[in-house]
Amino acid sequence: MKRKRSFWGWGWEDESADATQVAAIEAALGPMLGIEKVERTPVPRIGDVTLASARVARPKTLTPILSEDPEDRAGHTYGKSYRDVVRGLALDFSRAPDYVAHPRSEADVVSLLDWCADARIAALPYGGGSSVCGGVEAEVGSGFEGAVSIDLTGLDRVVEIDRTSRAARIQGGALGPVLEDQLRPEGLTLRHFPQSFEFSTLGGWIATRSGGHFATLYTHIDELVESLRVVTPTGVVESRRLPGSGAGPSPDRLFIGSEGALGIITEAWMRVFERPKFRASFSARCPDFMVGAEAMRHIAQAGLFPANCRLLDPTEAMLNGAGTGDHAVLIVSFESADHALDPWIQRAAELCRDHGCEVPADRIKTRTDEGASREGAAGAWRQAFIRAPYLRDALVRMGVFTETFETAVTWDRFRDLHAAVSRAAREACEPRKSIVTCRVTHVYPDGAAPYFTVITPANRGAELDQWAAIKTAISDAMLEHGGTTTHHHAVGRDFMPWYEKQRPEGFARALRATKSELDPSGVLNPGVLLRVS
Repeated sequence: MKRKRSFWGWGWEDESADATQVAAIEAALGPMLGIEKVERTPVPRIGDVTLASARVARPKTLTPILSEDPEDRAGHTYGKSYRDVVRGLALDFSRAPDYVAHPRSEADVVSLLDWCADARIAALPYGGGSSVCGGVEAEVGSGFEGAVSIDLTGLDRVVEIDRTSRAARIQGGALGPVLEDQLRPEGLTLRHFPQSFEFSTLGGWIATRSGGHFATLYTHIDELVESLRVVTPTGVVESRRLPGSGAGPSPDRLFIGSEGALGIITEAWMRVFERPKFRASFSARCPDFMVGAEAMRHIAQAGLFPANCRLLDPTEAMLNGAGTGDHAVLIVSFESADHALDPWIQRAAELCRDHGCEVPADRIKTRTDEGASREGAAGAWRQAFIRAPYLRDALVRMGVFTETFETAVTWDRFRDLHAAVSRAAREACEPRKSIVTCRVTHVYPDGAAPYFTVITPANRGAELDQWAAIKTAISDAMLEHGGTTTHHHAVGRDFMPWYEKQRPEGFARALRATKSELDPSGVLNPGVLLRVS
């Protein structure tokens, strides 16, 4: 039997949290949040969902690639944020697209955009649907005759590999596992592994400026793009394939982070890597979070560039099985396809010890097996990281608010931002009990990306208002203390108020002019990056 994606929540239907896991969650979090009795919302069934009829007729030429299937439409209504899951559980699919398009070629994408522009239909590019910022839903205003979700996953091939330059031409709809399966026989990897890896596409990564699992150096998709091919309503834009160029503003940068508002990425030449053979890692016990942050800063500024350099505060470490709750945990790992890593891992360990962190001496050596990154605290955290979205869905069904908020800030402002955001989160949750944790996911010589998790009892029936209040408090604090409104989750529709405050006005004018030139009818993902006028 073919596996099915959940139309209302995260991932595969058969991977959802089982009864044992749910009971463990209730036992652990119930006392911490003051929840005495748990009432679980039933899992939605597609037969219980009511969808409005399509508002526009399908052209005969596009009928073979336009789906009206209820489960297809429901599954393409939202992304996968807390707000999306709440609406899915409430059987609110009022914003379902009229059709879901499944193009099989770039020519199909061109035809779809021509139809949308002529018929005044909103065209919503859709990769894996893992957006957590309202980036894929048909909240497009009243100026459109309908909305079509354009699912690009049919364009999923590694078309060409240049071994000499170590690059690959890949179609934009390739999901993470699909493209890696095609690179693996060549001994290559794209080496980009966001948490959504299994359910997100190359084109989606590029369009949202995705941040991968690796904490330093080539962590953002930006650094891996060699050239792009993009379909816009006014024609195809293809950049020259180059290792670097000083010829004016980069055309690739115009579309990296454009979130489907300027064009649909159908192909990209990507820099790829030899698959790693050598690994080394350790987990350091830090007296507190700020001590760990100082050790992390010195590792980043030493130019060691570990593959992973992730800091968990005491509560975060405890909840994920990586610590006991009385110390922070700093996870450091290196990998290479070319050489042993002893000097790098040993120097990183020295820096941790210099700042008062405990590092087990017997682990500081190179290994040639993948177990080097899957044991101890690092392994426990990795497994929890992969399972987290499924457990989040279980928590939402139990009436628990759980949401994440990420940013990036320079080191000189890191301590103040951490304190301000933590305080704003707790105050926004009052009078209910709450858990507010922080981890640092990415680290740079000049700053870091703190990632906050907020867990508190949900206001049943008013979850969306509660979400808005908590998000506003945290986002305001992030901007006020020098952070960005998002480090790697993109802007979508949910982050727009803070993106507009962060964005320079001169750039906003240039972006509006670019949108007008490439998409004169304004049909591409209306309301994303620029408000619908």
